[in-house]
Amino acid sequence: AATKLASAEKLMYFCTDQLGLEQDFEQKQMPDGKLPVDGFLLCVDVSRGMNRNFDEQLKFVSNLYNQLAKTKKPVVVVLTKCDEGVERYIRDAHAFALGKKNLQVVETSARSNVNVELAFGTLVQLVDRSRGKAKIVPYFEALKQQSQQIAAAKDRYEWLVSRVVKSHHELWPNAARKMQPAPEFQDYVYLEGTLKAKKLFLQHVQRLRQEHIERRRRAYLALLPQALDALVPDLDEIDRLSRSKAEKLLEAKPDFSKWFVVLEETPWDAGERADEVGGERIPFDLLETPAAEQLYEAHLEKLRNERKRAEMRRAFRENLESSPFVTPGKPWEEARSFIMNEDFYQWLEEPVYMDIYGKHQKQLIERAKEDFQELLLEYSELFYELELDAKPSKEKMGVIQEVLGEEQRFKALHKLQAERDALVLKHVHFVYHPTKETCPSCSSCVDARVEQLLSARFPRPPQPRGAPGEAGVDRINLVILGKDGLARELANEIRALCTNDDKYVVEGKMYELALRPIEGNVRLPVNAFQTPTFQPHGCLCLYNSKESLSYVVESIEKSREAAAAAGRRDGHAAQLPLTLVLVNKRGGGIGGGVGGVEGGETLQSLIQQGQQIASKLQCVFLDPASAGIAYGRNINERQMGQVLKGLLEAKRGLG
Repeated sequence: AATKLASAEKLMYFCTDQLGLEQDFEQKQMPDGKLPVDGFLLCVDVSRGMNRNFDEQLKFVSNLYNQLAKTKKPVVVVLTKCDEGVERYIRDAHAFALGKKNLQVVETSARSNVNVELAFGTLVQLVDRSRGKAKIVPYFEALKQQSQQIAAAKDRYEWLVSRVVKSHHELWPNAARKMQPAPEFQDYVYLEGTLKAKKLFLQHVQRLRQEHIERRRRAYLALLPQALDALVPDLDEIDRLSRSKAEKLLEAKPDFSKWFVVLEETPWDAGERADEVGGERIPFDLLETPAAEQLYEAHLEKLRNERKRAEMRRAFRENLESSPFVTPGKPWEEARSFIMNEDFYQWLEEPVYMDIYGKHQKQLIERAKEDFQELLLEYSELFYELELDAKPSKEKMGVIQEVLGEEQRFKALHKLQAERDALVLKHVHFVYHPTKETCPSCSSCVDARVEQLLSARFPRPPQPRGAPGEAGVDRINLVILGKDGLARELANEIRALCTNDDKYVVEGKMYELALRPIEGNVRLPVNAFQTPTFQPHGCLCLYNSKESLSYVVESIEKSREAAAAAGRRDGHAAQLPLTLVLVNKRGGGIGGGVGGVEGGETLQSLIQQGQQIASKLQCVFLDPASAGIAYGRNINERQMGQVLKGLLEAKRGLG
């Protein structure tokens, strides 16, 4: 209870943890060895102590207080260890203070750092009345506030650690030095201490390391299916092997070291070895993990499924080849119900079968066309009576169909009548113009083969670039516009003038001729002049009546309007070369009428109307009468050559 102390060259305070280590901590000595006492903190332990009677302690505290009161110095009662406090002891201590005049009580816990500063602050306020009066907060309320403050400080500190520490190789001294200036670090260390700050740092580093290992593991597992595909792609090799034998088989593969690495110490992710695994190769001991085992089983299942799907494809092809319901040209929708079963649907999607069916149909059609070509050669006498450069009339075509109709090779193309008619027209052209270009055997033609052999044995000197007969084959894209079957019929006639691979010779040079017949509304995408794969170079506009002529005019205008609305800079549709043709339809005169008259229209009136429209559209006009074309034929080889020659000149001009 002394108010004046004297102890020269003594430390003003120290902690028992500092005994023997005093030089390692900040030292403050009593000034001049003398220290006046301005107030007292009277500490009362309210925890349950061993072999200690609280009533006797309180009696001692009461006697001590009486001595302190005589000094006239401020006194504050401090209840310590409230984190382990006994409720009765705390209540009795408050009752003791209430019996004294203006004796204030502060509940504290040094371990939890609750109200410690408040105890000293309360005493300072009593010593220096000019200071504001401190608000005394009960222990549990102060503990709640302290917990909230610590939680907020912890969140801010963890955010700081995550921002500063990006590598799991980071060490605490270096990280602490980086974070030292940050208030988030200072606040947390002040509240919780350096050891807890270091503990949170180590937890963060461990989390980074686990994330690093997990990323590596996912990368290895993602690579494992590729390794299995490369090393063991054959099901028969591994289907019945145990896991250990499968691993030995992998190790024996020549490319094993390209995909895997065998480590001396396992597992691969233990200790620091997770960072020592070189390159992108998979640690071999990873195969022992459940995730890798699942991938291995998935690889086996994939190989089994692939084999089953291959078997289904083979069975489906066999079914196609043996089915009497699959005939050339039969659509998939008509054949599906006869050739599909539940097993097929279970293993493969319908588009796969449709693709196989399409390829099979292509082979069927090619064989059927070859067989039909042989049939035409066998009945060549049917075509000897035709006029030169003439197309068979309706009556003659009827005779040909009647003679060939009972032949199975003729019936096989009943779903492909347009192609069958085109083959007949090509055969007619071949009969009267038997050249290698018109030969049904195409590249297998003897003339063509002889030329190939001669050119291989005796190569010709190179010709100047652009000289006639150069090897390159250009392409001509031709739109054929006409309603009521006119476009399709003329397309067949033109194909008959071409070689079997749709080549046509103009002025000694061979061109690939692509035809696009259009007979509907040109505003629909299916009837558009231009498509992503078809850029037209010209258009043949066909008519045989006033109605078909109106259709041509409306279609050209719609096409030009669509091009203008789309804002095409090249203006291709507007500049497209046009040729207007008055045509005959198979079966009689113009438009299928008799004597060249349909609905009161005369041939001369149709020619005049065509000439007027051609002048309006600024295009070439052709009519059969002026060209000397017989009824039943729309265009001859000379006229076709003139049309294509004009298109080539226009094409070069646009280029």
